[in-house]
Amino acid sequence: MTQLYFLCTGNSCRSQMAEGFARQMAPQDWQIASAGVEQHGLNPLAVKVMAERGVDISQHLSKLIDNDYLQHSDMVVTLCGDARDKCPMTPPTVAKRHWPLPDPAQATGTDEEVLAVFRQVRDDIEGRVKELIQTLS
Repeated sequence: MTQLYFLCTGNSCRSQMAEGFARQMAPQDWQIASAGVEQHGLNPLAVKVMAERGVDISQHLSKLIDNDYLQHSDMVVTLCGDARDKCPMTPPTVAKRHWPLPDPAQATGTDEEVLAVFRQVRDDIEGRVKELIQTLS
């Protein structure tokens, strides 16, 4: 069984989307979770753009990093520099990847322009998660 952990700053957008896609794409026996170095609450726009892809993350909760889960993960993926820099030390058995993605929650402009940023980040995450699962399978 493979255990994945997706980390970002507030566990509100990027890591939640990665967890949602991984739960949809990975084998059923994989353990998949996400967390943040802070808790910012689940972003409703992340829920909306994931629903457009048929992935329901509406029941996800914003969580802080669980050190026990982290220490026993096979792969930890940080989705922003803040999480990478603040992630607690892990044993050498834990593989790490870093995906430096922009925070869609920081997007400005019209509602459509902000949604476009969320969709762009979502699509980037979807491709990266798919590739990661193929690599680990």
